[in-house]
Amino acid sequence: PGPDQGYALTIAETFRDRLELSEGEHAVDALAGSVAVALKRASLFGRAPVVHDVRIGLTLWKYLDASAPAEFVARRKEMFEECSNPHFYDRLRLIADSVPPELLHQPTDAALSAASTWSPASPA
Repeated sequence: PGPDQGYALTIAETFRDRLELSEGEHAVDALAGSVAVALKRASLFGRAPVVHDVRIGLTLWKYLDASAPAEFVARRKEMFEECSNPHFYDRLRLIADSVPPELLHQPTDAALSAASTWSPASPA
């Protein structure tokens, strides 16, 4: 939880035209899942979300990377499918919970650098 969470959706929309989506992926899901990560980061700092939180969420999930590895994209596609649908809130939780707080609590540049090598764990 944190203040002004809806603002993260407004920020995320500014990235829509820059998303690198594979066949079958949808911008609305990419943005929703990445915003879940952004809100987690903002809450760790005890503040409202800012553009850097959203950029880190999108970077972690390689939505801004045209050369994202196929295996990563396949895993991402599975996790993000229909996560924007309110009936699948548990998918948003899974997406946010898969990113360790230690990574998100770093300064912006450090978190963006760590995002280049981060990968989600396989489900148990």
